[in-house]
Amino acid sequence: MEQIKANHSGGANFEARTVKDIIEPTKSISNKVSVKAALDEMQARAIDSSPVIDQRGELLGTLSKNKMNREVGGLGHDPKTEPVEAHIEKNNPYCFDDQTVAEAEQMMLNAKVGEVPVVTREKLLVGTINIEAIARERRRRERVEPLNPAPESAIIGCSMPLLHH
Repeated sequence: MEQIKANHSGGANFEARTVKDIIEPTKSISNKVSVKAALDEMQARAIDSSPVIDQRGELLGTLSKNKMNREVGGLGHDPKTEPVEAHIEKNNPYCFDDQTVAEAEQMMLNAKVGEVPVVTREKLLVGTINIEAIARERRRRERVEPLNPAPESAIIGCSMPLLHH
């Protein structure tokens, strides 16, 4: 798993919020289960991928339903006895719960992903964050605290700000 460094951009007010402020709970799969058990769990939750944790709750990577079906079924392995350990994708992006929302957003845009696991600095899984939640937070913050209020000189007549391009 890799933690991608963020490019610090965005409004100052938006940057002040941390990921833990908008984190969403997530379920994970234990690294000790069989491929069949993992696939059954993912099917029951109607998901295509899931974070994988060890017995301590440390994030180990992600399981992909498609990858497991291809590798296990395609190679003739028995999914009831095949452990998921060998099928964990370890180089997926994630973010820390104390990072700013703006950092998480930039990291996700750079990695071209819509959702990432959120971990503590000890890499314990605490939830997920997705680009939709970040967009909602940005819209909420912009309604409450405009990032770039119009300067006095840009006001005409009945307080309509000029558009600056």
